[in-house]
Formats: sequence, structure tokens, C-alpha cells
Amino acid sequence: MRFSAVLGVVALIGATGAALPAEVLTIAAVDNADMIRMQELTDDFVAHNPEIHLNWVILEESVLRQKIATDIETHGGQFDIITIGNYEVPIWARQGWLKPLDNLGAAYDEDDLLPPIRKAVSYNGRLYASPFYGESAMLMYRADLFRQAGLEMPPSPTWTFVREAALKLTDKAAGRYGICLRGKAGWGENMALLTAAANSFGARWFDFSWRPEFDTPEWQQTLAFYVSLMQAAGPPDAAFYGYHENLDLFRTGKCAMWADSTVAASTLSDPKTSDVVGRVGYAPFPTYGTLGNHGNWLWTWNLAIPASTTKAGPAQRFIAWATDREYADLVAAHAGWTYAPPGTRVSLYNNPGYRSAAPFSGHTLTAINTANPEQPTVKPAPYTGSQFVAIPEFQHIGNAVGQIFAAAVVGQMSVKEALAAANEMTLREMTRAGYIAPR
Repeated sequence: MRFSAVLGVVALIGATGAALPAEVLTIAAVDNADMIRMQELTDDFVAHNPEIHLNWVILEESVLRQKIATDIETHGGQFDIITIGNYEVPIWARQGWLKPLDNLGAAYDEDDLLPPIRKAVSYNGRLYASPFYGESAMLMYRADLFRQAGLEMPPSPTWTFVREAALKLTDKAAGRYGICLRGKAGWGENMALLTAAANSFGARWFDFSWRPEFDTPEWQQTLAFYVSLMQAAGPPDAAFYGYHENLDLFRTGKCAMWADSTVAASTLSDPKTSDVVGRVGYAPFPTYGTLGNHGNWLWTWNLAIPASTTKAGPAQRFIAWATDREYADLVAAHAGWTYAPPGTRVSLYNNPGYRSAAPFSGHTLTAINTANPEQPTVKPAPYTGSQFVAIPEFQHIGNAVGQIFAAAVVGQMSVKEALAAANEMTLREMTRAGYIAPR
């Protein structure tokens, strides 16, 4: 039997014929393809754990974040397992809001986790979340269009080269855009892309006094470059396009280049979901000049256990099943090796079957291993996090700045006005939060 988002408690009949209450685990999950696939495969878990009933609550990312944050901050106990990113893991573990994952069993093999991913979901040396996929960022491009235009992708592309190629490959009359980049407002949407790019331009969010630096030449150069590129070579409604929308554009042949998450490559390699199979090339996320910082980010979606749950034991059993080494084999048997959850385990990248089915696997692994969230910027900075700033206030501030920068893309304000507004708002919020002494 298949379980979806069903509410209520079911009864199991024991050997004596008495009704035994089932242990119900409520799982808050993001509505991405990997989590939906996990839900589809839970027959396997239920077959080995018939006493556990799974109640799935699958939500769009922004709604999920809000509901989980509210529940965990108030100790509401609504969820037993939650989907969170590596942004939340150390912050919430430090607050005592997560239970450590110390009973996942020998088959889980914590040492098989890729070192950057394992570090990203640990706090004080203990695992507080288990990754079901990991990602970095890279440049995906239409190799066939490059050949037709006489272009050759360099081993380490710069943003300057990307702009020149995007302008050459743009054919808006034919509905083809030279490049697609995240424009939708949000700390995990346009600000993920812009923060990563800004790192390679030499910009920082904050100096060591936690004062915002949107008034610097580096941010001026970053935002001006981004806005002009989006307006010249991107789709006309770019400010409404995030990861999912750009994925749809690229896989249907409407983008010549796309700088975004490495996890997209599996969709682009499947003939059932992509019109560009066999025509996609992969390159490192662009850098700016000779600064040596590619700005490629590090992100992982994870399963974690709120401190408020009373069902940590069963919850850890489910998490172990959903994220151990054998889960990749289960996915491969169901959907093919291309869809094995990427970016989490050494064993996957040592698997010849996966490497053969996923020509992008080496690019993904290199991007993950070269991401440097401990020192994300060209200049030293008081924070960590490659496409975010690892402080609790960033989610709110990043969303607000994202709205301002999206307004610049559609021409509602100039780049100069957008940076001034972002700096003023961020300074106000950081002062209110106590990082900066009021003057």
C-alpha cells in the first residue's frame, strides 16, 4: 500500500487480535522531485516497519520554511521529522531546537558522507540532520548552440565571457534567451544567485563591525552587471523566474546558458523530462576576472528531528532508511541511476553505474568539494555561508533585499537606488537585532 498525506491514526492488529495503536510520524517535506520520489518509495520502509504510519505534509518551499520555523521556535510539536537546509542546521542546533542523530545504525555509515556535506549538517562534531541530497552551483550551457556560434566554453569561465556569449546567443524573436538566472525575490532565490556571484566580484554582505556593504564599488559592479545582463539577454519577465521556472525554460530549449544548482542536471539528462538531452555542457560557476573565487555555493536539503517530538526513535529509523547508502540503490531500481540523490555520499561517486548514467557527476562533485562556505568571499568576512550569511536574521533580511533587487531588474528603481535602499534597510535591521550599536 502507498501512503500519501493522510491524517489520523491507524490501528494494527497484533498476534492476539487486539488493536495496537500505530506510531504516527508527521513529516514536513519540501515539494521537490526528490522528496516526492521518497514518498512514492515508502512502501519499502513500511514493509519493514509496519507499526509506523507516515503522515506526509508536502508544501511549497517558502510555505514550508514558515510553518517549520514557527513550529520549532514555539516548540509546537506539530512535526516529528522536518526538511531543513544547512542554513538552519547549526543555528537551530545551537538553540537546542534539534535532536542529535546519534542512533542511525551501523548501516547508515556516517563516514561515507562527503566531508563538506557532513560538516555542513553537524554542530560541535555531532550530526543534527541527515542529507538526502547535496548541491553546489555550475554553469549549464547548450553545447550545440556554442558550436554553431563558433564559441568555446573555457575551462574556467568568467562572468565577462558569459555576458559576451549570452548576447551572441540571444534570439528573442525566436523565443531563445542567452542566459537564464534567478530573478524571483527571496533569500533562497535571487539572493542565493546574487550572493554567490557577489562573492566572486569581491563584495561582502558585512564588514567586521556587521555594517552592511551595499554602498561599496564591488556591490555596485555586481548588481549593475546582473541587471544589465538580465535585461539584455534574459527573459522579459526574469524577475518572476526562480529555480523551477528557469529549469522549465532551459529543458525546453529556451535558454542558451543557465548558472544554477547542480541538482538540475538529472532532469536535463532524462528524455522524459528534457528536450535538450545530449546537447548540454557543464562548466564551473563563473568567476570574475583573476580573483580566484568561483562563488559556487554549498547547499543540502536534510531531514532533522525537532526537539519537541516524543518520537525520536521511530523518526531516526525513518531518516536512516531515507538517507542511508542503500537508498540510492532503491531509487536507481525505481527511476534509474540518473535520479539517485546526488551530492551526499562518497559511495555514489565511486559507483560505475551512477558515473556512467550521470555524465554530470564529476562536475557536481568538483563543485561541492571546491565550495568554501567557511571563507566565501574574496575579502575576509565575519560570517560563513557561501550563498547565505549564517546568522538567524539573514532569512528576513535576505528576503527584503531580494525584493529590492528584483525591483531593479524590472526597472522600478535604478541600481544605485536599489543598493542605497538595501543598505539602509539592512543597517536598520542589524541595529535592531543588536549587532550594531545605535548612534
